[in-house]
Amino acid sequence: MTTVRLNSADPVSFDTDALIVGFTAGQDGPTPAGVESLDAAFGGKLAASLGAVAFSGKSGELAKLPTFGAVTAPLLVAVGLGDSYDAEALRRAAGAAVRSLAGTARAALALPAGTPEEAEAVALGALLGAYSFSRYRTTGDQKEPVAELTVLSGQPESATERAQVLAASVTLVRDLVNTPPSDLWPAKFAEIAEQVGGEAGLSVEVLDDKQLRDGGYGGLIGVGQGSVNPPRLVRLSYTHPEATKTLAYVGKGITFDSGGLSLKPSAAMDWMKSDMGGAGAVFGALVGIARLGLPVNAVGYLCLAENLPSGTAQRPSDVLHSYSGKTVEVLDTDAEGRLVLMDGIARAAEDGPDLIVDVATLTGAQIVALGWRTAGVMANDDAIRELVVEAAGAAGENAWGMPLPEELRKGLDSPIADIANLHPERFGGMLTAGIFLKEFVPDGVRWAHIDMAGPAFNKGEPYGYVPKGGTGAITRTLIGLAERHASI
Repeated sequence: MTTVRLNSADPVSFDTDALIVGFTAGQDGPTPAGVESLDAAFGGKLAASLGAVAFSGKSGELAKLPTFGAVTAPLLVAVGLGDSYDAEALRRAAGAAVRSLAGTARAALALPAGTPEEAEAVALGALLGAYSFSRYRTTGDQKEPVAELTVLSGQPESATERAQVLAASVTLVRDLVNTPPSDLWPAKFAEIAEQVGGEAGLSVEVLDDKQLRDGGYGGLIGVGQGSVNPPRLVRLSYTHPEATKTLAYVGKGITFDSGGLSLKPSAAMDWMKSDMGGAGAVFGALVGIARLGLPVNAVGYLCLAENLPSGTAQRPSDVLHSYSGKTVEVLDTDAEGRLVLMDGIARAAEDGPDLIVDVATLTGAQIVALGWRTAGVMANDDAIRELVVEAAGAAGENAWGMPLPEELRKGLDSPIADIANLHPERFGGMLTAGIFLKEFVPDGVRWAHIDMAGPAFNKGEPYGYVPKGGTGAITRTLIGLAERHASI
């Protein structure tokens, strides 16, 4: 496991295998940021050397140079910060540089870290960039991530404590998302939540399929009834004696989504192990909140089911009786996430929270509208929507506020039930999914919905501190929301 520490030593003389230095871009070429002694150590020829390998200091650029004894470290890793930089730029630079050093034992980061916030950003980006998922590899040809990271900064060691908690929470979520569905079904997820949540100090309650059926959780039962692995509802709770606010998080946890009888095409199914990313984010956030000891009360609901076709699966045109009492006509069994969330939201409202936030890899329409890296945020309160977007931005997670147009509600009318689970038109699918969920939020309860279908799983190449596969998206946003409410 990768560790990180702080050290105030001079980067030029620090003993390490690789020295990571941030460079800003300028008219006169790349300039080391915050390491004034570095250029002198290279005899004033560092900029020319970097120019020879076409490194300009633009954001995201990387270059590696042997130091030939100019500094103690044998390898210099130059990473671009652009014309200017903020905390997220530092996180991304640190992550990209550390990721490029897989197979290296030790690395030191001489990125700008003159404040506690900067030191935390560098440490967090480095830890996230060091992530690797090799549980199923047997060939041994994959390079191990950097084991020992040092942030060269005069800040106290406490500056990295929050970074280590956040990185551990995100790593937990990434591991869960990357785990194949053969090894992560609803009961197994619940078992992990009990073990890890209990170790973090959370109270954990698990409802099995019999309890769900007896309790009237028609959405969870309907979605999960086609699988030999029955559904579960996990309730995680954290309380603090000084808390005055209570947050409730609800996560979609479809451990594999085939689409049910409304079967997905195979090209859209191979990455559906990630359809539990919302529940993963809620789980990771609750663990992080507990480990940070935030003065806020937090409750998390993991709505876990496996959506498969079989002789017992729910059918298009079935009617479900939700936990709230409302009936739902199922027009498409592949619109299943909203069916488990409707039960979770209604149950969460019984905890009397100041805010409910549900998180889900809910719609392909989110990817169509906002792409792979930006989550959509909807809410029944404009101020809450903006609060969630701001918290995401502060965490370095892209999110964009979206509307819930009233005229789209009519498309969810059902001739035989209170509401249908799908709008007959394909347009505005992300918004109509949000409108559906809003129906299950009691009057007077503030609520936000985060659709992160794209951001939860990176099908492309790694970038910044984001690996290929599970990303752990929105985990840090949820922790940030808890921190904001703790300070109110």
